[in-house]
Amino acid sequence: MITDDWSKSSWRKFPIEQQPAWPDSCTREEVFQSLSRLPALVFAGETRELKQKLAHAANGDQFVLQCGDCAEDFSECNGPRIHALLKVILQMSIILKYSGEKKVVTIGRICGQYAKPRSSDTEKVNGIIIPSYRGDMVNSPEPTLEARKPDPKRILDGYFRSTATLNLLRAFTQGGYASLEQVHAWHLDFCDKFPANRNYEKLIKGIRKTIKFMAASEIDIKAPELNKITLYTSHEGLLLEYEEAMTRIDTTTGKWYDTSAHMLWIGDRTRQPDGAHVEFMRGICNPIGIKVGPTYNIDEIKRIAEKINPENQAGRLTLITRFGAEKIESFFPFLLSEIKKEGFKIVWICDPMHGNTYENSNSIKTRKFDDILMELKKFFQIHASEGTVAGGVHLELTGDNVTECIGGNQKIIDNDLHKHYKTHCDPRLNAAQAVELSFKLTEILNH
Repeated sequence: MITDDWSKSSWRKFPIEQQPAWPDSCTREEVFQSLSRLPALVFAGETRELKQKLAHAANGDQFVLQCGDCAEDFSECNGPRIHALLKVILQMSIILKYSGEKKVVTIGRICGQYAKPRSSDTEKVNGIIIPSYRGDMVNSPEPTLEARKPDPKRILDGYFRSTATLNLLRAFTQGGYASLEQVHAWHLDFCDKFPANRNYEKLIKGIRKTIKFMAASEIDIKAPELNKITLYTSHEGLLLEYEEAMTRIDTTTGKWYDTSAHMLWIGDRTRQPDGAHVEFMRGICNPIGIKVGPTYNIDEIKRIAEKINPENQAGRLTLITRFGAEKIESFFPFLLSEIKKEGFKIVWICDPMHGNTYENSNSIKTRKFDDILMELKKFFQIHASEGTVAGGVHLELTGDNVTECIGGNQKIIDNDLHKHYKTHCDPRLNAAQAVELSFKLTEILNH
């Protein structure tokens, strides 16, 4: 996979986009030196396991559910908030498994999604030009000049919060909370905040009946496979100094792995074939995702695929499309047919969030549930026409009762957005909308 001219710092010789202007080079260097000596967040064996599962997803044998916050927030790194997000991810996973009849690879946008690309380096607030908010690992969302000053010490804070989050997630997912017997408990907690979802109540009855049948048949319902779930982690590999510091040699294989997450992706703004992000990602052994929007150049996408996955290994490369409901039919079929023609082994995932973002008449950024669903439907239809595999979905959501996206069974409208609009970046589906979308997905999968 790697050539002799790659090292974990070779990206520094290449042009780079979307990096903060750190004001203090000495402090920055101290931070990354400290970080390079801290323990890994994830382990190479887990990452290899994810790659194998993604290879199955490329063949249609498994389905990828990649979801979580648009941008994690330092202030919301707490037990109840993490629990709420995990709960909705578990609900979505069980819906896809039981009603969609699919093995599910569950990947969170979590434990490191603390940095965000921006369309502009600055913004004007109250007549004053200040640096843009680039995620809690870089600066603070408060709209003041001092708060927006990039601070490298926030990188270490992000590392330790990612560690704390991952520790709690492992405890929940491996300690019995993810058991099938807990689906009713997830639902009771859910109903405290949201109206009852009749489809989910029906699903619970079916699962409980299945569990009773298994017990009556003397099948061990306490088996580990029925009482835990593996939740892999992922984030956009934007801050390459952080990723470099977290990249270590695996003593088992002698290969390089980025231990900040199991999977990393390159954003639509940073996927230059001769840029620093592609250079860095080509040398690590993690599964890599590439966001692809309407501005793509097909020759560049092919070059990226050749650079990152020269051996054409299944599960190594995922293309995450983000075209929007109105544009997907214009841009996706050509991309899909050209990649198919080249014989690249790809996991195809649909991100129906980013291409459907807009500002309403009150200048509030939002998304429509119906647009998100429509893009997903068209994604699957185009794959069916081409005879290729739709491998999964990539969603921005939260376990909280926010009002950031319009529509769904809750019938959220423009005038509701201000009630619980909490995101610092992009609008997210709330838990009820996420569960509703999961049932819509099972209808698509079973079509």
